Amino acid sequence: MSAGDNSTELEFNIDLGAEEMRRRAEITRALGDDWDPAEQLRGEREAHALLYSGLDDWQRGVYEQLVRAGVLPEGIGGEHAD
Repeated sequence: MSAGDNSTELEFNIDLGAEEMRRRAEITRALGDDWDPAEQLRGEREAHALLYSGLDDWQRGVYEQLVRAGVLPEGIGGEHAD
């Protein structure tokens, strides 16, 4: 910007890579040392299996349509969805 320039433009730069690394480090710190991602995933799969268990024929049909449409991931509740 020159002395006679009345422009109000301001250049702003941020390193998104470094910011993302900082954000991830803060999340990991907040989760704590006892957080077990494998156990978390197992718990989520068990919850999904229970959620989709005991479906009647109509509900099972809707569930399968949602899986085919890509709304629900394949396999959740599969072994428990009666």
